[in-house]
Amino acid sequence: MQATCSTFVAGTSLVAKAQAARRSGRSGVVVQAAARNLWAPGVVSPSYLDGSLAGDYGFDPLGLGANPERLTWYRQAELQNARWAMLGVAGILGQEVLNPEQWWYTAGMPENLPSFDNNKTNLGGILAWEFLLMHFVEVRRWQDIRKKDSVNSDPFNPNLKVPNPELGYPGGPFDPLGFSKGNFKEAQTKEIKNGRLAMVAFVAFTIQAQATGKGPLANLADHLSSPFANNITANIGHCMVPSSVDVQGLTIPLSCLWPGTRMV
Repeated sequence: MQATCSTFVAGTSLVAKAQAARRSGRSGVVVQAAARNLWAPGVVSPSYLDGSLAGDYGFDPLGLGANPERLTWYRQAELQNARWAMLGVAGILGQEVLNPEQWWYTAGMPENLPSFDNNKTNLGGILAWEFLLMHFVEVRRWQDIRKKDSVNSDPFNPNLKVPNPELGYPGGPFDPLGFSKGNFKEAQTKEIKNGRLAMVAFVAFTIQAQATGKGPLANLADHLSSPFANNITANIGHCMVPSSVDVQGLTIPLSCLWPGTRMV
């Protein structure tokens, strides 16, 4: 009888300890999940999105980053597109402030570019140089993705090098304010969040320009002056882009991202 009671007490103690351990484990998981910001409440982040990347909120519904090599490529692609989008959005807004008479959507046409000899700018020459220079830079960036630090030195002057603290962040002259020496992760997160917002803004600027034929600031002014008359519903089905444009003898067909009836 005494042995039976001892066995019962020991068993009860083991069960209690196991239940306590499970409660402790669940509590630990909840605390760990609560400590990290995710893209929606209650979602579970994929195992490969562990928060080590700046701006990682566990969002990958298509599982594109499951392959580690592809995840590295997608991050670098997102980073570059984000930086270009920030430059583009700032350029569009700046151009409309400084020269509101020029619609940003047609600012790149040869007749709207600056001329230094009273002749139209040779757009073919500009595109050729752009292709060569961008090709050189992008190939070196691709080499750095394949093997980090392999292209840190200037090919024309090997004594000039960049520290390249992290892939996609060369540092040195490309970090004149020294952000990489402070809270680097915080600076990276701010950059990618602003870049994502800029990518959405650029797409919105483009669709808006195609539908209204105006810049973003002009559209904002119209909307504020009459919110119920000037909004997205009033522009559905409009396309202010011509069917084609002639660029120095080359006819280029055009189309709207926003389907609708051409108004020009």
